[in-house]
Amino acid sequence: MGLKVKMYKHTLKFKFEAGTSRGVYTEKDTYFLKIFDSENPKIFGLGEAAPLHGLSIDDFPNYQDILQGACDTFNGLDLEVFEWNINIILSQLIDDRLPSIKFGFETALIDYMNGGKRIIFDNDFVKGEKAININGLVWMGSKAFMMEQVEEKILAGFDTIKMKIGAINFDEELSILSSIRNRFSNEKITLRVDANGAFSPEEAQKKLLQLFDYQIHSIEQPIRQTQTDAMMGLCENSPIPIALDEELIGITDYVQKMQLLKKIKPKYIILKPTLLGGLQHCREWIEIASRLHVGWWLTSALESNIGLNAIAQFSAEYKNTLPQGLGTGALYHNNIESPLVVKEGKLHYNLQKNWDLAIFE
Repeated sequence: MGLKVKMYKHTLKFKFEAGTSRGVYTEKDTYFLKIFDSENPKIFGLGEAAPLHGLSIDDFPNYQDILQGACDTFNGLDLEVFEWNINIILSQLIDDRLPSIKFGFETALIDYMNGGKRIIFDNDFVKGEKAININGLVWMGSKAFMMEQVEEKILAGFDTIKMKIGAINFDEELSILSSIRNRFSNEKITLRVDANGAFSPEEAQKKLLQLFDYQIHSIEQPIRQTQTDAMMGLCENSPIPIALDEELIGITDYVQKMQLLKKIKPKYIILKPTLLGGLQHCREWIEIASRLHVGWWLTSALESNIGLNAIAQFSAEYKNTLPQGLGTGALYHNNIESPLVVKEGKLHYNLQKNWDLAIFE
C-alpha cells in the first residue's frame, strides 16, 4: 500500500537544429515520472522533469542521480495524497533549487489524483471545447532558414509570430522583420522577439529603438538576468514593451517576487513552470502580476507532450487572451503521441486522438 514513483529517461530528437543565443539544440534529455499505487499500478499519473541545459538552476551534471534520490525518498514515505497536502509534500520533499523536479512530481501527483487520464485540470480545453491561441516560434539560424520558418508559420495560420534574435547579424534580423512588416500590418501579424539576454546593457537601448520601427509587440529579456538596475532603466525608457523571462528564474520567495516586479516594472512576464518550480509558483507570479497590472503568458520550455499538456491545461484555467508560447509539440521526431494538435495558430485537445503510453507499460 502507498504511492510509488518510477523514473524513465527519454532523449528527444529535434527535427532540425534549434538555435538560441545560448547555442544549438539537436537533442534533449528529459525524465518522466510515473506515480502509482503499488496495489493498483494500472492507474498512474505522469509528470515530466526536463531541465534546460545552460539555463535551469538545476541543470547539474549528476541530475539523474539527484532525481533518482528524490524518487527513492518518495518511495520510502508510504504517502497518501490529497488535494490539500500536495503543496506540503512538495515543499518538504523537494528543494526549491530543483524546480524541474518539483514540476514533474507536482503534475504527476495531480494527474494520479484525477484518475490517471492525463487530465491535470478538467476545463474546456481538455474537453475539446476551447482552443488556446499560441504564437508561432521562429528559431535562430541562417537568414534563409529563418525566412523559411516565417513563411511556414504564416501559411499555417499564425497571427502572432515570435522570432528569436541575437545570434546572426542584427541587420539581417531587422531585414527579416522588415520583410514581414512590408507584407503584413501589425493588425494582421503581431510580432514578438526574444533576445534571451543577447544584448549588452550599453547597446540595448539603441537596438530597441531600431526594433521600434517594425511595430514589435514585445521583446523578451533584452539583457541577461540579474542586471536589475539596468533592466529597470530599460523598462522605463524602452519604446518597446519588455517581458521578463530568465529574470524570474531562481526567485521562489513570494516577497522577493513582489519586490522584483515592483522595482523593474516590466510590461509582461513569461512563465515557464519547468524553470520556475511548477504550477504553484506560477500561480504566485500570476497573482502578483495581476496586483501590479503586469501582463503575462505561459511558455513551454522544450518539454515533450507530457509536460506541454500540463502547462496548456494550466493556461486554460485563466481568461488570458494573449497568445501563449505552447507550440513546441511538433519539434521532435520521437515525442509522446498525444491529443495535442496545433491548427490555425491554436493549440487544440483532439479527443479523437489517444495518448501513446507504451513506454510506461
